[in-house]
Amino acid sequence: MDLGIKGRVAIVTGGSRGLGMVAAKALAQEGVHVSICGRTKSNLDETVEELKSLGVPAIGVVADIAEPSGAQDVYNATVAGLGPVDIVVNNVGGRRGTTITQTTEEQFKAGFEFNLYGAMRLMWLAIPGMRERHWGRIINISSIYGREYGGSVDYMSAKAALIAATKHAAVELITDNVLVNSVAPGSILHPDGPWDLFIKNQTPEVGGEFIARKEPAGRFGRPWPPSGPASSRALASTWTGGRAGL
Repeated sequence: MDLGIKGRVAIVTGGSRGLGMVAAKALAQEGVHVSICGRTKSNLDETVEELKSLGVPAIGVVADIAEPSGAQDVYNATVAGLGPVDIVVNNVGGRRGTTITQTTEEQFKAGFEFNLYGAMRLMWLAIPGMRERHWGRIINISSIYGREYGGSVDYMSAKAALIAATKHAAVELITDNVLVNSVAPGSILHPDGPWDLFIKNQTPEVGGEFIARKEPAGRFGRPWPPSGPASSRALASTWTGGRAGL
């Protein structure tokens, strides 16, 4: 597939594993020069080598997107190492609280820093250059829990806010040929991700009942093709009595 983006420069937050890693690889396969960020250098280094093996320049930036300086660090390193930013994939996300009665104000704020403000800061940094060049693509990875019930209160609220901000930006920027979209995935299984770790702490009986209640398809979503990571495919299959379809 040729999407006409060869030679463009992209930032993918949380790009060293899971959905972010798969997005970064998909961009690299299209000839995009890719910058990824994450908090663990060893994971970043491994993924950067995989991206480079696809024949494109790639860099990894150790940064916490929940910190006010995180987006700036990633943006500066990308421009210095690869050039002006054309594509942003705001993939980072996760919960910081639990229920509305048990989540503290500090946890609620932390959830917004992680799920909303990091993405907004990166958008604010990248949009001026995109407008000037009359070309840009921004993809905000929200969640189905930003649209319906599920997850912690801070996560749901921040992801709903991210969807709303995406809608606003999409309408405002379309005349500058800057396209802004959000994607709202369901629960995604990837090695050492939150659902993978959850599975490892459950019996097959408990896990099977949970997934039957939670997932209409009888399995989690996956960021990889059917031939992807064998460990998590086998784990999911065991957990659902072979009905995982992975």
